[in-house]
Amino acid sequence: MKTPVFVAILTGLAFQLSAQEGTVAIQQDPRIDQLVKMYAEVNSKAEFYQIQVGFGNYQKAQDLKDQVDIDFPGWFSKIEFESPTYRVRLGKFRTKLEAERKYLEVRKKYPDAMLLKPEADSK
Repeated sequence: MKTPVFVAILTGLAFQLSAQEGTVAIQQDPRIDQLVKMYAEVNSKAEFYQIQVGFGNYQKAQDLKDQVDIDFPGWFSKIEFESPTYRVRLGKFRTKLEAERKYLEVRKKYPDAMLLKPEADSK
């Protein structure tokens, strides 16, 4: 008696689970795209503290950046060209306190690292 009831319940659940497919239509205010674009523009012009880890020719800078990405995963890093060398820079820190804390951490692995101030601060 228990087996047929159990089979009936399982069959009913199987139909119930498979019947929950559907589509989702997202209706979004078109002004959201404008806000996202404005946010990106403002952040691209924002000034950040950065840590310069090292510099050299392009290959040396690329190798250093690869190592920095391993040592500090999840941190923003990039190579910038400032004649005549390529410089490896790490982080986008908004406050001096945050930058100094991260700088102390980076110096343990890269003793020649330098903390760079935003252009607006250095003027």
